[in-house]
Amino acid sequence: MTEALLSMGIEELGLNLSEANIAGLELFLQEMGRWNQVHNLTAIEGEKESIRLHLIDSIAVLPVLREFLKAQNPAIADLGSGGGLPAIPIAIVQPEWRLTLIEAIRKKTAFLQHVRGKLKLKNIEVLSERVENVALQQTGQFDAVISRAFTNLARFLELSLPLLKPGGLVFAMKSKRADEEMKDVCKDDWRLLADEALFIPNLSVERRLLVLTPVRKSLVTP
Repeated sequence: MTEALLSMGIEELGLNLSEANIAGLELFLQEMGRWNQVHNLTAIEGEKESIRLHLIDSIAVLPVLREFLKAQNPAIADLGSGGGLPAIPIAIVQPEWRLTLIEAIRKKTAFLQHVRGKLKLKNIEVLSERVENVALQQTGQFDAVISRAFTNLARFLELSLPLLKPGGLVFAMKSKRADEEMKDVCKDDWRLLADEALFIPNLSVERRLLVLTPVRKSLVTP
């Protein structure tokens, strides 16, 4: 599968992946394909489509994340992680980052736990919980929150806010509908730091990454 990964443009992302990174990504895809036959984790099937729409789509966000995440070991929550996208590919390539995968569907969290053990990913935690419950338990614990096709932007921001540390960041992976979704975001509550077009080799579908941060409200003294 290595040749397929490289030929489909993973090198063009400029991430300087190691052999261990490539091996980890390959194993993740293999396990996803194996589990998908029984548990229907994703509607996307076939090696080429999985590489393009799962792996490359997920790690294409890394240059932007690296630019904005200044902490050496940032804590990142992936909301509605599903089959582990984008969190598992990110965790493979960035072993020093700490990722918490939040997913309410048990068959999917079973897969995530399996992959965690199979790939020996000590930098991830899997929570089989609704995001709202995690927000109550881990308020203000994360440097960043990320999601890929979890819910609409306004709802994603609402769910992310209690999880964030002061000055925390939200990374929203979106398509061409991002402009439409931004209209529903209150500009008094959120500041758009970046709207980056993502380069996905061999993929014609538009991908964008929005980076937002909550607006700190000044205290009004009587």
